[in-house]
Amino acid sequence: MKNDALPSLGCSLLALLLALGSLTAETVDRTQLPVAQPERPVYSETDVRNVKVPARFEVAAPKDAPNVIIVLIDDLGFGATSTFGGPIATPTLDRLAKGGLKYNRFHTTALCSPTRTALKSGRNHHTCNMGFITEMATGIPGATGEIPNAVAPLAEMLRLNGYSTGAFGKWHETASWEVSVSGPFDRWPTRQGFDKFYGFIGGETNQWAPYLYDGVAPVELPDDPSYHFMADMTEKSIAWMKHQKAMTPEKPFFAYFAPGATHAPHHVPQDWIAKWKGKFDQGWDKIREETLARQIALGVVPKGTQLASKPAAIADWEKLSGDEKRLFTAQVETFAAYLDYTDHHIGQVVQAVEDMGQLDNTLIFYIAGDNGASAEGGMNGMFNEYTYFNGVEEKVEDMLKRIDQWGGPTTYPHMAAGWAVAFNTPFMWTKQVASNFGGTRNGMVAHWPKGITSKGELRSQFSHVIDVAPTILEAAGLPEPKVVNGTPQIPMEGTSLFPTFKSADAEDRHKTQYFEIAGNRAIYHDGWLAGVVHKAPWERSPSRALDADLWELYDVRNDFSCSKDLAANNPEKLKEMQALFLEEAKKYHVLPIDDRVFERMIGEMVGRPDLMGKRTSLTLAEGMTGMMEAAFINVKNKSKTITAEIEVPENGGNGIVLCQGGRFGGWALYVKDGVPGYAYNFLGLQNVNLASTEKLKPGKATLVFDFAYEGGGAGKGGQGVLSVNGSKVAEGKIPHTQGGIFSADETADVGIDLGTPVVDVIGSEAKSKFTGRIPKVTIEVR
Repeated sequence: MKNDALPSLGCSLLALLLALGSLTAETVDRTQLPVAQPERPVYSETDVRNVKVPARFEVAAPKDAPNVIIVLIDDLGFGATSTFGGPIATPTLDRLAKGGLKYNRFHTTALCSPTRTALKSGRNHHTCNMGFITEMATGIPGATGEIPNAVAPLAEMLRLNGYSTGAFGKWHETASWEVSVSGPFDRWPTRQGFDKFYGFIGGETNQWAPYLYDGVAPVELPDDPSYHFMADMTEKSIAWMKHQKAMTPEKPFFAYFAPGATHAPHHVPQDWIAKWKGKFDQGWDKIREETLARQIALGVVPKGTQLASKPAAIADWEKLSGDEKRLFTAQVETFAAYLDYTDHHIGQVVQAVEDMGQLDNTLIFYIAGDNGASAEGGMNGMFNEYTYFNGVEEKVEDMLKRIDQWGGPTTYPHMAAGWAVAFNTPFMWTKQVASNFGGTRNGMVAHWPKGITSKGELRSQFSHVIDVAPTILEAAGLPEPKVVNGTPQIPMEGTSLFPTFKSADAEDRHKTQYFEIAGNRAIYHDGWLAGVVHKAPWERSPSRALDADLWELYDVRNDFSCSKDLAANNPEKLKEMQALFLEEAKKYHVLPIDDRVFERMIGEMVGRPDLMGKRTSLTLAEGMTGMMEAAFINVKNKSKTITAEIEVPENGGNGIVLCQGGRFGGWALYVKDGVPGYAYNFLGLQNVNLASTEKLKPGKATLVFDFAYEGGGAGKGGQGVLSVNGSKVAEGKIPHTQGGIFSADETADVGIDLGTPVVDVIGSEAKSKFTGRIPKVTIEVR
């Protein structure tokens, strides 16, 4: 070939490639996903030069389809944000509301996992098998914790229609026994429609030391004392969006941005807490009154709205002691700072979208809570939330001794329930109480300059979290698919809010909606709400049987706050609503109702799969790390023996051999400067350390720790004995053990302690890595 032919050939190739890149399928059937590829042509020509290149098949999003961002805050009540009259400034939410729409009758399910699956599927939570949180799933359909293929998530629908998809932050939709290296990974984010996931899988995480995944790969945290997950996930999400638009500027993206905030633990830098000092000294009763006045002035609740009574268990602020007031105000200052800090970082995301020139055609849903504010902190709040799950009550005087640490890395705190009630103003109840709007009503803002011409207006149509997915499909010009990945789909059960983008007078389309979480249940229909408060969040068990429950009835057309119970005055209407609840409950797999709480923590009692099955031993080796509690052999409330075969280096070795948990509860077999030991950290309240007095000799060694549980119930103590090569080197009493849970996010690890340290003198992460070898370690229970 002559050299002068090369430029001509190069131009031809360039033209061809450009042509190929621009060819997309103009007419496709998007009701079956993935869209079917056209039949491949069959050629008889032998020379490719004689064949015309066919149009390239590619599924692209509809022209001008918007980018989509869903922001979902955790455990935040209707009356918390400044946008909806609350005492905590949320300038980002304010900004979006001024440029978009505020929804004041938007509802969630009253709990984490159920709301998240409903939001991302457009179906009710029991349809998604998410009747409760994943960790407390049962064997009953509707509550198995296993999202069925017949309810494909919105992310998968968008991905298969030409969107880039990314999820950042909290997930909490994967069955707990599926969170291990063995999967299956079908219900992990990257198999639920997201190309990218960066965040934590469970229900909560330590914001200072989270256990994170990038896709399905664990993330090694930076050695940075100022690290905070909120800042990290913000940085990662912004980088992802910028990268998408750099590579494929015409391709829309869907970003799901779900911080761990404001779920416990309430972790936030101290300088942010300082901003809120003294802002809540008036107490929760006065905060409720002030909030309602602002809500009425803003128009987010109707004039004449009455403040619903608070639960009888919540003390009057003026009757509290000085110590109680001091502690509780410190707790709420931390919570307020946490929300402030979170909204600030969401503002960075919004600003980044604007800086990219994408804000005009980006549909943003900012949902201020996946349920009401959480009263799970009980009457006094908690320095360590895991005390609640282990039946230990923290005393005010003990928490006061550590008040200066509140919100920092040495704490795992929650706030007193009185603040949760205040942040759910004007309603009575809180998270978990699906029968009252305090548990289910959350402020929501929609912002889309190109698609929403009204600015700063209020929308009062009754709506529910299942309405978001069909709204996004309509905004993108996409049909709801009938088949996804070969599985016929259960139709979406929500109704699109798209008409409300155009008019405040749009029809109220969502006529009927059931609510149910652990026996707290209700039915909404055409302006009426009937329900049952079966159990308060701070109660360990219901006060009455399901068939003895007392129903309440509210005309919410005229009683926004559910302050006037009409059950006694209108028994016929109540009977009609009760019958409708049963009809809806049967249709959506709510029945049978399951009001068990602590029994659900024990899988074998409720038919939940256990990765360990009936095994009584587990053999591990170095490199096996990141094992969540549900994917590790259960050592609670029983005797155990740990046998570790290790290879000791010349200096005697240092680091973790095997551990579970962390700073707020756990245990560890370790070697410190050549000396072996076993430590039990009881909720950060009591540390027992059984250690040898002699160093290990270099070479092979066998460490055995035997714990004889004394029995007599959960959380009891026992006798521990540590041996080296068959000789006892230490023994002693371990007075208390954790009978309920070690951690929602700390892991079991061989050869290292990920997250926070069980043993402070050993440390965690790289500092705790064992300097010898661990060919084999076996843990047996009996």
